[in-house]
Amino acid sequence: MQLRIPGPTPCPPEVLEAMGKQMIDHRSQSFSQLMERLTGRLEQFFFTKHDVYLLTASGTGSMEAAIVNTLSPGDKVMALSCGYFGNRFAAIAQAYGAEVKKLDFPWGEAVDPGVVRQALKTEPGIKAVLVVHNETSTGVTNPLKEICRVVKEADKLLLVDAVSSLGALELRADEWGIDVAITASQKAWMTPPGLAMISFSPRAWQAYETAKMPRFYWDLGHAKKFAQKWQTPWTPAVSICYAMDKALELMAAEGIEAVWARHAKVAERARQGVKALGLTIFPKEAVASNTVTAINAPPGLDPKQLRRILREERGIVLAGGQGNLEEKVFRIGHLGWVTEKDIAEVLRGLEVTLPEAGFVHV
Repeated sequence: MQLRIPGPTPCPPEVLEAMGKQMIDHRSQSFSQLMERLTGRLEQFFFTKHDVYLLTASGTGSMEAAIVNTLSPGDKVMALSCGYFGNRFAAIAQAYGAEVKKLDFPWGEAVDPGVVRQALKTEPGIKAVLVVHNETSTGVTNPLKEICRVVKEADKLLLVDAVSSLGALELRADEWGIDVAITASQKAWMTPPGLAMISFSPRAWQAYETAKMPRFYWDLGHAKKFAQKWQTPWTPAVSICYAMDKALELMAAEGIEAVWARHAKVAERARQGVKALGLTIFPKEAVASNTVTAINAPPGLDPKQLRRILREERGIVLAGGQGNLEEKVFRIGHLGWVTEKDIAEVLRGLEVTLPEAGFVHV
């Protein structure tokens, strides 16, 4: 089976094998040693010398943790959105009582840092800015480094959804001035779902001291306290910690920048291959993601039928569209444990299946 969706992603055999180890006491020295090793490696991938915590959660759980640990009801936040997950980040903040000012950009395009700069100048009282680094719904990677520069110029707190980017795309939390960055195990990390990771800067901790949104399970104050003993405040997903430990070992052996370069090569192979089949990429190619390629469904092609045939007859699983793109695009996920050979197999499957689903390249 070729699982090529934006998550969960395939796992190397060594990772799955590691996950099968017997349980240990999560208050034991053995688990503390595991947590210390995991945290140290994650700090390297986040490019931070500040706090990184593991949460037993999906990526959305860490989005919620980012919000409730830094903000209070009534705080004004600017949510930058160019897709489904930008809208979700905004919705979480709104659910907890923040006054959300959404700055929307067309789906398929990236957030424009210049527009953000002007909006921050003209909208008084903004406390924090929310942004998705890599918008999987549209296959767009936002220019995060430039956005960070603009937000820091305005002296605002910056919360970054890096769920589908960290571990595959360049992100340097400390250097770029990111206050909170979040990601999740089932994306680029080659690990099953169950863990979310969150970095927290000193500036984020300052915000925590005055944040009044309700929190308990997501209260990072508990995580900080238990981290002094290399433990978690609540029962962790021990098996996923085993898996993550092995995955990080493999990624560290490959090298962080080599991982980034591999994702860039794989993505270019996907984009060029899709175009050779007569299809078009949904986003502007200059901002196309290196972790997921969103492809327009041309007239005559039923994307659901295409995905069904690929899945049932060829063992290739692709993702559909989300939100208002549900019937308009399909997506190839290429993050985590993926090579150009994998994408070549997907492209061969597409070449055979496209005519069966109603599209013929002329």
